Amino acid sequence: MARPRRDAHDVATTERILEAAERHFATYGREGARLADIAEDAGIRRSSLLYHFGSKDALYEAVVHRVFLRLGATLQEAMQAPGSLAERIDRIVDRFQAFLAEEPALAPVFLRELLAADGPGHALLLREVTPILDSIEAFALRVGGDALRPGLPVRAAVMQVASGILLAAAAGPAREPLFGEADHARTLARLLFLRDPEVP
Repeated sequence: MARPRRDAHDVATTERILEAAERHFATYGREGARLADIAEDAGIRRSSLLYHFGSKDALYEAVVHRVFLRLGATLQEAMQAPGSLAERIDRIVDRFQAFLAEEPALAPVFLRELLAADGPGHALLLREVTPILDSIEAFALRVGGDALRPGLPVRAAVMQVASGILLAAAAGPAREPLFGEADHARTLARLLFLRDPEVP
């Protein structure tokens, strides 16, 4: 028997819930966010929210997956665009920074969950982040060729650049005292990855 078609209203409701949940989880964290508040923000009752997502953990997992799907698509687009390895590295750095600027709560949430090694969010983050790391590592090894720095531990280099960008994005008012006035993410990425960095 064919599965019943999902009602357009259900799809719209699910999107409203996810958008509201993303705002609340970003502001209050997984523990601090309340389902009743998320439901109110989405314009529905708590019972309706639980009809769509059976628990707070299920809703949080859906929100995290949704965010990292967007991030993965953004970085894939940067990797697939034409250009030299240096130009693509610049583009990946730029897109990652722009994504974090558009999602200002992502970096603090990511770091908080990463440090909470015993919480469910830690395993969830690893499950979402690892495929993105895999794709960037494979990209660098596939297209790098002679332009890639010999002997470079690519995955470690990716994490080094990404960690710096994440920390800078999460630092808030402390960003300039800690990292300096200028943004050096592109320069550092080129120095790490390229045999001949050609730093502008």
